[in-house]
Amino acid sequence: CAGRVEVQHGGQWGTVCDDDWGLPDAAVVCRQLGCGSALAAPPGAWFGEGSGPIWLNGLRCRGTEERLARCRHRGWRPHVCAHEEDASAVCSGGHRLVSGRVRGYPPHGCQGHADPAPLPGAPVVRLVGSTGRCAGRLEIFHAGRWGTVCDDLWGLPDAAVVCGQLGCG
Repeated sequence: CAGRVEVQHGGQWGTVCDDDWGLPDAAVVCRQLGCGSALAAPPGAWFGEGSGPIWLNGLRCRGTEERLARCRHRGWRPHVCAHEEDASAVCSGGHRLVSGRVRGYPPHGCQGHADPAPLPGAPVVRLVGSTGRCAGRLEIFHAGRWGTVCDDLWGLPDAAVVCGQLGCG
């Protein structure tokens, strides 16, 4: 599970501002979704900008809460925060696709979340040049041939998606 954090309030989906956003907040999101532990809490709309209201801002989770709504925050209301500040979470459990809760839009070539079986439309990827199947240089199969992936803007959230897609946790 990895993506932009979105919450539903009053029947409408909206995002969470990344002001004060950190690993304890992402840990609560990952726990709430059953997606393992938090690996990263990327700032700055890492998985793309959302739309609609920005429902939560200034979250202050301890990291032990069961749900994001139990964390301290500045209230359930539209906040003065731009969508370029939408919060994201990268969780260790990559074997569950959670639709409509953590929405993932990886900007650098990964399409979708990991699942034990390939997702429709997900690229076929592999790691080569190392001793195990869970380490190495990333390659992607496209248009009938294997190619590499550029490392510009590559980071831990991207690697977490690939590891989950390959079943490497």
